[in-house]
Amino acid sequence: MSNNKEPDHPIPDTIVDEGTKTTYVKGRYFGKGGFAKCYEIKKITNGKIYAGKIVSKQLLVKSNHREKMSQEISIHKTLNHKHVVGFHGFFEDKHFVYIVLELCRRRSMMELYKRRQILTEPETRYYMKQILDGVSYLHNNGIIHRDLKLGNLFLNENVEVKIGDFGLATKIEFEGQRKMTVCGTPNYIAPEIITKTGHSFEVDVWSIGCIMYTLLVGKPPFETESLRETYARIKRGDYKIPSTLDDKATKMIHSMLHSDPKRRPTVRALMNMDFMTKGYLPPQLPVSCLSMAPRFDALQIRNNKVAQRKPLLEVNGELENSPINKVSTKPVPGATAKPYGNNIGENGFPLSSPTTTTAQCTENLTKLYSQLKDTLRKRPATIPSNLEDLSDPAAQPLVWISKWVDYSDKYGFGYQLCDEGVGVVFNDSTKLILLANGIDVHYIERDGSEQYYTMNKTPPTLDKKMKLLSYFNRYMSEHLVKGGAGLQLQEADQLSRIPHLHQWHRTTSAVVMQLTNGTLQINFMDHTKLILCPLMGAVTYIDAKQNFRTFRFTTVAEFGCTPDLHKSLDYALNKVNLLLQNKTATNCV
Repeated sequence: MSNNKEPDHPIPDTIVDEGTKTTYVKGRYFGKGGFAKCYEIKKITNGKIYAGKIVSKQLLVKSNHREKMSQEISIHKTLNHKHVVGFHGFFEDKHFVYIVLELCRRRSMMELYKRRQILTEPETRYYMKQILDGVSYLHNNGIIHRDLKLGNLFLNENVEVKIGDFGLATKIEFEGQRKMTVCGTPNYIAPEIITKTGHSFEVDVWSIGCIMYTLLVGKPPFETESLRETYARIKRGDYKIPSTLDDKATKMIHSMLHSDPKRRPTVRALMNMDFMTKGYLPPQLPVSCLSMAPRFDALQIRNNKVAQRKPLLEVNGELENSPINKVSTKPVPGATAKPYGNNIGENGFPLSSPTTTTAQCTENLTKLYSQLKDTLRKRPATIPSNLEDLSDPAAQPLVWISKWVDYSDKYGFGYQLCDEGVGVVFNDSTKLILLANGIDVHYIERDGSEQYYTMNKTPPTLDKKMKLLSYFNRYMSEHLVKGGAGLQLQEADQLSRIPHLHQWHRTTSAVVMQLTNGTLQINFMDHTKLILCPLMGAVTYIDAKQNFRTFRFTTVAEFGCTPDLHKSLDYALNKVNLLLQNKTATNCV
């Protein structure tokens, strides 16, 4: 939470641009950063929804703050590119400055990084291509961003990169001009900025190198416990690349993180490096990739060497015996893959291990237990209501369980996800999932092996379970009210791999459910819900009226929470401890 003094005047519910007579209605709170608050705002004339970046003039009293905002607007309003956040206008009234921007519903790559930690090489290539496209456009227009980092790379509904936040950006006025301002974010800042020797476009290339390293390795290249040591490592060029990383990726990172800016490649040259041109580049990624590694079937992994030379869809198209050789956008029926998480092998694909899912779920539970214990140990204050300023919508869950039904006395435990996907944990500990598209089916064996089918191409051995899945699906659709499913997810089904229910525990007052993406959900019998995410360090509380609020554990510890939330967190701590004691089981009844 910002230390800035809160403005005296509330942001109006109806916002009017007096210059154009355009009226906007303030909607959902979207988050806070620096001096600004961000809301969804709807344009009355056409119903279009934008992001409204709203800054109180009380927070712009210093001349350097006003100049920074003026510079941001003057640069951003000139930009128009598919990988730059769209700028749709700005205006002011007596109390606030309003900037109307493209709404990026999938937040930023920082949230992606926190949930996933490490990305596969095809995913990294996908994001890098879009980042390079956007930065190339900026450089061609003489603009240095100077604050490229995961938190300033936003994602739209289709998981496409949008470069934003031009508060530190500058324009090169003549060829060879070097800027002297010390600015940027410590983990991404170039050595020539620290040493004040003058900088230009090369600082953005350095930052992109830090971004690529972070996505593939799981932490920034120069990160340390202290700012002084981080800067010292940056100036020395002191970083290590794991030997498991692909040679082409290693070469590209080394080129961007060269201490001499003159020896760094241009953005255009980076686009033509082997890592970018000789590996599989997905045409799009499913929303599920924001929290789960995409599916690369065993068949695809076996053909990885070919895929490094040709797009994977072309490879699939050459498989004579494949029933999808004429429809390459469909998954391979019956393809099998072992479970995987954040362990990435030398070929850039996830490593296989029968115990990976269980180990990661236990690790996530252990982390959550520690977070809850630390939060409650600080005896958070009791506050009367869920204050908006304390909430953090960026940390809200992407996937949660909206319905459930317990038939474990006969068949198993059924559930529906917020995106309409349906799953069943059978009493024999196998699992069956029907994706939201109603076509793709994932079957998980007892050992965690995943098999992929389509509805009309499942083996006879699954006939009974498919009938039970349909029964559970029909029952939940007809008899149960969906809880808190206000966010709609859309999948690029070809690579989609959604989280499934790992274990569950039912008591007289609640049902506790852990998903394989790290989320733990508790549905209380009074219709309130708790969704806890150890990866984001956050808790989402859904009250009986379906009001949705997300808070960081650190915020709760420092500023407090409502009595209801405190009681629920205390209950959660007890149940997480219980699940850890039963960690060898896939479900606890």
